[in-house]
Amino acid sequence: MALALVLFLGSAIAIYLCCEFFVNGVEWVGHRLNVSQTATGTILAAFGTALPESVVTFVAVVFGHSPAEREIGVGAALGGPLALSTLAYGVVGLTVMATIARRVTHKTTMDADCRALSRDQGWFFCIFTAKFALGLVAFAWKPWLGIGFLLAYALYVWKELRSTGAIGEAEELEPLKFRPHDAVPAVGWALLQTGIALVAIFVASRVFVDQLAVIGPWLGMPPQLVALLLSPVATEMPETMNAIIWVRQGKERLALANISGAMMIQATIPTAIGLLGTPWLFDRPLIIAGIVTMIAVVYLFLTFRTCVVTGKRLSLAALLYLVFAAALMLVI
Repeated sequence: MALALVLFLGSAIAIYLCCEFFVNGVEWVGHRLNVSQTATGTILAAFGTALPESVVTFVAVVFGHSPAEREIGVGAALGGPLALSTLAYGVVGLTVMATIARRVTHKTTMDADCRALSRDQGWFFCIFTAKFALGLVAFAWKPWLGIGFLLAYALYVWKELRSTGAIGEAEELEPLKFRPHDAVPAVGWALLQTGIALVAIFVASRVFVDQLAVIGPWLGMPPQLVALLLSPVATEMPETMNAIIWVRQGKERLALANISGAMMIQATIPTAIGLLGTPWLFDRPLIIAGIVTMIAVVYLFLTFRTCVVTGKRLSLAALLYLVFAAALMLVI
């Protein structure tokens, strides 16, 4: 158990440090490719950090030897959006509240692209409602609908790349950590740093998640509770760490866009994999997870729609995860 705790804490620290290199690298990649700040967060950063969770679903569904193993993939496809829409945004809100005292203006309202964020939450709600409804019914041609979710994400990426937004100015970016003396580093160096950081994040995340299998039973938690309650928190840690780093740097727009983009990936790609490889039918814990996620998304949509985005309002989203935890303990 002592080794598990050391690996647990060590991997969490490693994820944070690797995320420092990742966000630094991906900002330079976006700058050199002339991608807007919002698209850098919603597409480049989000795709990189959400890729490991999608791999978890893919491996569980494609290589699982039993229905129980394949259900792990279904749980991951539901748990990821829940953790992002509640805890990830909640942590961003708490980080903003903690850093207000250190700001020059002490402004409580965040720098957010409200129009884009509310649009993303609207897109997500429609897609998530569809995936949730499909988990409640069974019919023969359901697997073919997985292709539709892949097309939905492709359409989202196309729209994001076409949207106008501010391109990160080189003087506003921190020097690339791999080339600190280059005023404008080559895109190859930025890609190399981002790729190495992403691999390191993936390895550290797997170590972090594996320790939960040891720590959970030691705390007296049943395996299903660990899988639905703790594993999503662990697998979404890279997105959360990225957001914390960007908020501390005063780049709140990137932080919010990263989580928003990751939610869109989690709503589509893992769902497509699950539909193509499993019956995609939900039990009571997954139904609860879906309902809480939709409530959280409605709350976020209204928050971004009114454009009153404060640390306090975002932090309240984390309370919904506590509601989910309490409901889950009642049914398991």
